[in-house]
Amino acid sequence: MPTEHPNRHPDALTLEVVDLIGSVVARYHEEYEEVAAEHALTGAQAKLLGLLCLEPTPMRKLAQKLKCEPSNVTGIVDRLESRGLVERRPDPADRRVKVAAATEEGRRIARTLRESLRFAREPLAALADDERLALRDLLRRMLASEAA
Repeated sequence: MPTEHPNRHPDALTLEVVDLIGSVVARYHEEYEEVAAEHALTGAQAKLLGLLCLEPTPMRKLAQKLKCEPSNVTGIVDRLESRGLVERRPDPADRRVKVAAATEEGRRIARTLRESLRFAREPLAALADDERLALRDLLRRMLASEAA
C-alpha cells in the first residue's frame, strides 16, 4: 500500500475522500442538531447525554471528551439535571469526585435521538451489510492510525 510522504501534497483521490468525509460529518451534525431541537436540546446537550449513556463520567473527563472548559460542562449538566435527564452522584472509586450519569429518561431520549437520524435510515441503510462492515472497518483503521 503506497504511503504518502509528509512533505508532498495529497493526491486528488485523497482530497476527494477528505471532502466527502467532511460532507458526511456536516450532514450528521446538521441532522443531530435538528433532532436534538425536536427534544428541546442543544447539540452539545444531546452529545453529552449520549456520552453519559455509555458510562457515568466525571465533569473533567466530559470536558476533555467535548473539548471544552469544565465550567461549560457544569452548565450543560445543570440544564440536563433540571429536566431529569442527568443526575450527579459520588464516584464509587473516589467519593470526593462527582460523576454525571444519564437517568432512565435521559437514556430513553438519547436512544430516540440516535434512532431519529435520517442518515442512519436512508443512505447508510441503503448499503449492503458487507459494505457497512467494510466502511466500519476502514473508519476504525483510520481512527486507530491517528491514535498510534
